[in-house]
Amino acid sequence: MKKLLLITFLLLSISSANAQKIQNSSYSTIGYIKIDGTIQNSSYSTVGHIKSDGTIQNSSYSTIGHIKDDGTIQNSSYSTVGHVKSNGTIQNSSYSTIGYIKDNGTVQNSSYSTIGYAKGIKREWAAVYFFFFRFN
Repeated sequence: MKKLLLITFLLLSISSANAQKIQNSSYSTIGYIKIDGTIQNSSYSTVGHIKSDGTIQNSSYSTIGHIKDDGTIQNSSYSTVGHVKSNGTIQNSSYSTIGYIKDNGTVQNSSYSTIGYAKGIKREWAAVYFFFFRFN
């Protein structure tokens, strides 16, 4: 029994070793984004993917959006839903500021209230998670 628990713990540790935590404002872990773009919920179930070409997919691999090289976020029909600026400002399709992602991974709404943390996660990926698409 002890060996089974140890093996399970080691496997979970290895599978999450390449994942960065997504936390809410209370520092509770609400998900993970792995270095390959796999998005997981807090139970490690895969809920989405961000591919190397910027394609955003749901858990069934259906395309739900795109990240362009200039930080533009698009839906599956290639309509712009928002922008991620190099300074961390997050804007909607009308260029109104809807939030910020700080260099340290702190995610804030437009009123500068902290809504979560995405330390070590690319800004565009964090913006996709917190502002533009829902992964359940």
